[in-house]
Amino acid sequence: MYIVGIDIGKNNHEATIIDNTGTIIGKSLKFTNSHSGANKLITYISKNIGSSEVIFGLEATGHYWLSLYSFLLEKGYSINVINPIQSDSFRNLYIRQTKNDTVDSFIIAEVIRFGRFTTTQLANDKLLSLRQLCRYRLSLVDSVSELKCRIITVLDQVFPEYEKLFSDTWGISSKKLLEKYQTPEDILEIDTSELADFLKEHSRGQLGYVKAEKIKDAAQNTFGIKIAQNAFKFQLKQLIDQVLFIENQIKSLDKEIEFYYNQFDCHLTSIPGIGAVTAAIILSEIGDVTRFKNASSLVAYAGIDPTVKQSGQFLSNNNKMSKRGSPYLRRALFLAASTCTLHESPLNDYYNKKRSEGKHHLTAVGAVAHKLTHIVFAIMRDNKDYEPMS
Repeated sequence: MYIVGIDIGKNNHEATIIDNTGTIIGKSLKFTNSHSGANKLITYISKNIGSSEVIFGLEATGHYWLSLYSFLLEKGYSINVINPIQSDSFRNLYIRQTKNDTVDSFIIAEVIRFGRFTTTQLANDKLLSLRQLCRYRLSLVDSVSELKCRIITVLDQVFPEYEKLFSDTWGISSKKLLEKYQTPEDILEIDTSELADFLKEHSRGQLGYVKAEKIKDAAQNTFGIKIAQNAFKFQLKQLIDQVLFIENQIKSLDKEIEFYYNQFDCHLTSIPGIGAVTAAIILSEIGDVTRFKNASSLVAYAGIDPTVKQSGQFLSNNNKMSKRGSPYLRRALFLAASTCTLHESPLNDYYNKKRSEGKHHLTAVGAVAHKLTHIVFAIMRDNKDYEPMS
C-alpha cells in the first residue's frame, strides 16, 4: 500500500508518495488546482506505483481542498481529510530535518501512515450541501451585523437621541419606523396621531400615543447635524433596505437548511434551546461523530478546550480557550450555549452555578458550551434524544 500526502494551496497543490515504511517514492509533484492538474496527479501516481493500492491524505485548508476531494472521490479513491492541527506535532518533528518544499506533503503522508488522525471525510452530498448553506448563513448574518453598525453610526450623527427611544433598535417597531422615516425631519412632518397609529399597528398594540409623543419630542429637540441631510437620509434608506433584503434571504435560507437537516436522523433539537438551524450548523460541522474517539476530542476540534500554560512546577488554572479547530462549530456551540441558558434545564442550572461562583457571564457561557459539547457528542453517538440526568 502507498500513501499520497497532498499539501493544499489556493492555486497549486503538491503531492508526495511514500510507502508503508515512510520511504519517499520518486520526486514530489506540483500541480495546479484544476482539472488538468488533477489528471496530472493521476498520471504521476500511475507512473511511480502503477496500479498498486493507494490512499490519499490532505488537509482541510479553507475550501481549496473540496474540488480535488470531489475529483478523487469520483475516481473511487480512499481519501482522508485531516485538520491541520493534527499534523502540527509531526511538522515540529520533521521541520528541522527537512529543508525543501516537499516537507508539508511528506508530513501529511506520515500522519496517515502512523494513523495519528481523525478524518474529516465528507459523508455524502447532503452533508456537504448542509454545511455549505450553514456557512453561507453565517456570512449573511455577519453582513447584517456590519450593516446595522453602519446604520447606528449614521443615526448617531443625524438623530443621536434615537437609541434611547426603543429598548431594541432592531425590534419590529423600531425597524418599521426606520424603514419609513429615516430622519427627525421625516418624523416631524407627520401628525402625532398618525405616528401613534403606525406604532400601534407594528407593536401589536403595545405602543401608542405616549410613545409617539416621546419620539416627536426627541425629533424636535435633536442635537443631530442639520447639514447634508438629504445625503444622510439617502444613505440610511439604502442601508436599511439592504438589511431588510438580507433578512428576507435568511428567512428563505432557513427553510432550505431545515429541509436538508430533516433528511438526517439527528436528535440535537431535543436539547432545550436548540432550534433546527443551530442544530444543522453543529451537525454539518461535526459530520460523522464516530471519527472522534471521545467527547474531549470533539471539544478540542471545536477549539473550546483550554490552552495549557506550564513553566517548571507552575501550572496555570486561568487558561483561555485554545480557539483551534472549526470556528464555525465553535460559534454555533457558543450561540447554542447562550440560548440554553435562557431555558429551564440542567444547562441553565449549570450556568447559574458558575455565575454564583463569581464567573463572568462569558466565562459561564463558555463553561456551558464545554458541557454542551459533551452532550452533543453523546446524543450523536447514541442517536437518541437528550435525556437530562436527574
